[in-house]
Amino acid sequence: MKNMFLQEMQERGYLHQCTNLNKLGEICNKKSISGYIGFDCTASSLHVGSLLQIMILKLMQKHGHQPIVLLGGGTTLIGDPSGKDSTRKILEQKQIKKNIQSIKRVFKNILKTSNRKVAPIFVDNAEWLTKLNYIQFLRDIGSHFTINKMLTFDSVKLRLEREQSLSYMEFNYMILQAYDFYKLFINNNCLLQIGGSDQWGNIVNGVELIRRIYQKEAYGLTTPLITLASGAKMGKTETGAIWLNEDQLSPYDYWQFWRNTDDQDVKRFLNFFTEIDLRDLKEIFEKEKNINNLKILLANEATKILHGKAASKKAANTAKETFEKKGMGSDLPVIEIQSIEIKKGVNILDLIAKNNILPSKSEARRAISNKGIRIDDIIIKDEKKILLPIDFKKNILKLSYGKKKHYLVKII
Repeated sequence: MKNMFLQEMQERGYLHQCTNLNKLGEICNKKSISGYIGFDCTASSLHVGSLLQIMILKLMQKHGHQPIVLLGGGTTLIGDPSGKDSTRKILEQKQIKKNIQSIKRVFKNILKTSNRKVAPIFVDNAEWLTKLNYIQFLRDIGSHFTINKMLTFDSVKLRLEREQSLSYMEFNYMILQAYDFYKLFINNNCLLQIGGSDQWGNIVNGVELIRRIYQKEAYGLTTPLITLASGAKMGKTETGAIWLNEDQLSPYDYWQFWRNTDDQDVKRFLNFFTEIDLRDLKEIFEKEKNINNLKILLANEATKILHGKAASKKAANTAKETFEKKGMGSDLPVIEIQSIEIKKGVNILDLIAKNNILPSKSEARRAISNKGIRIDDIIIKDEKKILLPIDFKKNILKLSYGKKKHYLVKII
């Protein structure tokens, strides 16, 4: 009999590799299990590149399993070399702790916390990694690893093949990650570790470490690397990362990110990043031939999962007001200008560059020459344009770059 959790993982496209899929399915059919995913704490927010992993934790809850969220306060002190070309910036413990508290808010928004049986367990591996006795760790744990095998893992091999520096500190990361799994297996009866496909070697290390020390079976599972139709890595855009924390990216901008999904990615992302039942999705795909309606559905559902139903609806209404009715939606990003500043006059190039609408004045100049900048839907042709109080209606105007970026400029 197939396991419903693993079957839905496969059908949604979440499943890439598993150490023993049939055996894991048998166990999941018999009882609820705990499974963990580790998250980096190098910034105060995760970005959308981590969203697939969080959706899997949510799927675990749906099928009665308990997710463990490992926030790597200890491993972030070192940095995971997987998929990296160079050593990461080393952060202080104080900053990492601050990042952890900020990141937790996203999990509490997305995951269910009221049902004790499936409520997420938060752990910080600094609790055990920062207390290790180095000699004892080498004897008890390091003795189970061989350099020969460690050199075959992609996270190490690719860096060495490209003749890029790999510090001894980073080289140790995979042993520490294996030790995390070992600790969670002992402390939380955690049977499963899930990670991206670039984590396969690290995950297998943990499975093997548990087997060697305890002669017991644990399981590893990876998800495919998600790339956009353009070939770019999920989570990065021309204007920067798509952050999950509201204080770093507004619900409206988040909604717009999904609304602007490439046509080729829409159906795949509706499977990945929404909770719409797969049978319903199949029916929707058969009936709905307008790709833009599918994009709006994706934006609505993805935003609802992260920011809630009200924020999703508000973002959709703002987009409708802005794009269809050429109005000023209330949820647009706001740029504030001091009244004393506007009385003197503000150059349009300065305004665009200063507020990161475009990275520089030269790019803003090019956008104006290409008729890409508009004020209240009127094309700006003069790069020397000075904004004055007369340009504002009731102390507000709409500044647009291209068809998809709109801002409210307010005098305060």
